[in-house]
Amino acid sequence: MSAVLVVAEHDGTTLNLSTAKCVSCARGIEGAEITVLVCAASAKAVAAQAAQLQGVKRVVTLEHPANTPALGAVLAPQIAAAAAPYTHILGPSTTFGKDLMPRVAALLDVPQVSDIMAVDGAMRFRRPIYAGNAIMTVEVEAGTKVVGTVRTASFGAAATGGSGSIEPLSVQVDLPAHTRFVSVSAARSDRPDLQTARRVISGGRALGSADGFKILYQLADKLGAAVGASRAAVDAGYAPNELQVGQTGKIIAPELYIAVGISGAIQHLTGIKDARTIVAINKDAEAPIFEVADVGLVGDLFEIIPQVEKLL
Repeated sequence: MSAVLVVAEHDGTTLNLSTAKCVSCARGIEGAEITVLVCAASAKAVAAQAAQLQGVKRVVTLEHPANTPALGAVLAPQIAAAAAPYTHILGPSTTFGKDLMPRVAALLDVPQVSDIMAVDGAMRFRRPIYAGNAIMTVEVEAGTKVVGTVRTASFGAAATGGSGSIEPLSVQVDLPAHTRFVSVSAARSDRPDLQTARRVISGGRALGSADGFKILYQLADKLGAAVGASRAAVDAGYAPNELQVGQTGKIIAPELYIAVGISGAIQHLTGIKDARTIVAINKDAEAPIFEVADVGLVGDLFEIIPQVEKLL
């Protein structure tokens, strides 16, 4: 039997979809008994949501005032202390997980398995390398705790309807004082979250300016879609950094991905390869994006997007 601890990602009130995808990954481990760990100042609401995920046997809560907002340096020693009875400790390969899980692995003095995209056994996993052009099989030495981040784009979310138990947990650790929360600088938007949205529209450098992105925002609002951007568009200052999609940005797997004015560099394609349907709009018929697109439209985006919006 494998005792798996999934570290929940949340905003204090709502469980992030990435946690349900980590549970799906954990269910692929033979004989897995899954526990979800919720670290928060007040964990009741999030724990109730986690307990409903199918496959979760129980939810344990670590409540401490310092756990909100979530800081990797503060959470890591608590998670490492709570990890003693578990064979596997999993977290999402998101901004949250990439900050937190390496700290946990270091405190436990074990190597980390990053970006798990498939489970081949209790100690054997697959992960992408070389911008997704190759798949590596990684095997953890027997008797070693497995600390891993889960590539959420590779797993569907676990269904709800479960009835896991909820238990409080207490650990005695000294929390670090060298890291403290100062502030958050992030764009506020009523649109869906980029990493969990079912539909995403991304723009490239061809949009020409930050004002050019406004036509994407209008179309996104009609479709109920999130907005993304290529690295070239972000580097040019047309879109904020948190919208970047690709190898050095966000890895996403929406049902529909619309790439507008994006040529399709390999780094960008790495971030969208798991999208179910890819639509490309570009005036260059030879753009690499058309090699992976399910639907391609060659033309001027400033003429095409208003026409599509009008039809909607």
